[in-house]
Amino acid sequence: MFGISEIGIILIVIVLIVGAKKLPELARNAGKSARILKAEARALRNKDAAGADAPPPRVVPGETIPPRDPDQGPHPR
Repeated sequence: MFGISEIGIILIVIVLIVGAKKLPELARNAGKSARILKAEARALRNKDAAGADAPPPRVVPGETIPPRDPDQGPHPR
C-alpha cells in the first residue's frame, strides 16, 4: 500500500502534468495578491500612525430615551 508521502508525490506530479499551462498564471496572480496585501497593510499602518495625531472626536451632549414596551407603540415625537 501507499503511504502519505507517496500519495503526496503522485498528486504533485499529476498537478504538474495536468496544470503545467496554468502554473505561471497562478504564480503571477499570487504575486499580485501579495503586493496588494502588502500595500494595504502599509496604508493601514500609515493611517493608524496619522490617526494618533488627530484630535479626539467632538462629543455632542444629548438625551437618552429609555426603551418602551412593544405593546405601547412608538415613542411620541
